[in-house]
Amino acid sequence: MENTATPLVRFERVGMRYGIGPEVLRDISFALPEGSFHFLTGSSGAGKSSLLRLLYLSARPSRGLITLFGRDLATARRQDLPMLRRRIGVVFQDYRLLDHLSARENVALPLRLTGGVEEEEIRRNVAELLDWVGLGDRKDARPPTLSGGEKQRVAIARAVIAGPRLLLADEPTGNLDEDMALKLMRLFAELNRHGTTVLVATHDRALIRRFDYPVLRLHDGALDGPFSAAEYGRAPSP
Repeated sequence: MENTATPLVRFERVGMRYGIGPEVLRDISFALPEGSFHFLTGSSGAGKSSLLRLLYLSARPSRGLITLFGRDLATARRQDLPMLRRRIGVVFQDYRLLDHLSARENVALPLRLTGGVEEEEIRRNVAELLDWVGLGDRKDARPPTLSGGEKQRVAIARAVIAGPRLLLADEPTGNLDEDMALKLMRLFAELNRHGTTVLVATHDRALIRRFDYPVLRLHDGALDGPFSAAEYGRAPSP
């Protein structure tokens, strides 16, 4: 059932281009109600990564209106953006871990940057989360010594450690076996039950069918949906 709560995110006729090139996103309009869970899908090159960049504030639209946490981003001051970003957890497809830090130090980083959390609480929370994702015995390993799947799990732990209001995940299960992929999806679902708004970008139709969340679909820079998982399963691939 569609959540009718106040939108945490709203896009209204948003377009985006890089430099003077053609628009990679055009007339994008959608809302993510607070506490909702959506999938974002589409073929390679459809614009998923560009849309996520707008959501985690690493790019600005070329036109249209974006509101996030009740703020119009067009009028947000540059000095306000770090505070807004701290409310967002992001799982990047290329991990973006700091190679000179251990797994536990990477995961602890959002709590340390936010401040106000006792060191003992940070250590306890990080240890529990690394155990949960199956990396308790790799907590002191640095990213260059980790496999792709292990790096992905560290990146996911780092994204969720601070309990973000908005969680964005770009192909979060791409380097994981089926059992771990399902375990981590259940972690996202548990965060969602506690109020986190979740958007998972994936091209994995089997994953979408398994979890009954609404689906937004990008095709050549345009967005349609939301579909139910069943409706999307019957739709032809774009």
